Amino acid sequence: MTGDVIVTQGHGPLIISFPHVGTDIPDAIAARMTPEALRLDDTDFEQPALYDFAAALGATTITARWSRLVIDVNRPPDNRPLYPGQWGAGLVPDETFLGEAVYRDGPPDEAEIAGRRERFWRPYHGALALAVATALDRHGHALLWDAHSISAVVPRLFEGTLPDLNMGTAAGDACAAVVSDAAFAVCAASPFSAVLNGRFKGGYITRCYGQPAQGVHAIQMELAKSSHLGADNRVDETRAATLRPVLRAAIEAGLLALG
Repeated sequence: MTGDVIVTQGHGPLIISFPHVGTDIPDAIAARMTPEALRLDDTDFEQPALYDFAAALGATTITARWSRLVIDVNRPPDNRPLYPGQWGAGLVPDETFLGEAVYRDGPPDEAEIAGRRERFWRPYHGALALAVATALDRHGHALLWDAHSISAVVPRLFEGTLPDLNMGTAAGDACAAVVSDAAFAVCAASPFSAVLNGRFKGGYITRCYGQPAQGVHAIQMELAKSSHLGADNRVDETRAATLRPVLRAAIEAGLLALG
């Protein structure tokens, strides 16, 4: 663990990334934020607790400390849009998913954004790149599972209600089909609704690190929060008891397909 990212080293080829679970905000930044932003509604609450089987699979886990409102480590460093033509939260969001202002006095300027990129974004990616390189060196391949969650209904981002399990591989560019198909088959056969490369095809982490020709296969799993959280944004153990085995089996199927 460093001051900016929490790393738990495993022995296998599996890496689980938790880029949006952080809730820490430096005091000087928090003082400028609106009450609505400080609710931190867009946090991917409880993802590490949901994947409590990670150690049993020999996974290395990379966990963000800082809130995605400080900087979003799942966005390109140059802030290029992930989905051109559609609204999306940027590298340093100035609005929440509900369209609420993040800052009382306007968003940070480019100089501040550059400083945050160096201070908060680069440590996460340094840890992630090292984990991928270590897995490749030890095993010759890696499965990077990028773990996310989102409210099932977010009109700014999509119409209607999101499926429970939203798997993305950058439309196949980030993961060999034999791996993603094996993992998705588990999801499709589960009690949960599931889609592959639907509204969420994978963010920057999936698209950047997923290089199947080089042995790195990346999958983003975007879970509807209703599949595992209660009203208090804590894990609902009744729901999680059904979901956890599905997630574990999907990951195990992907690992098995790697050979």
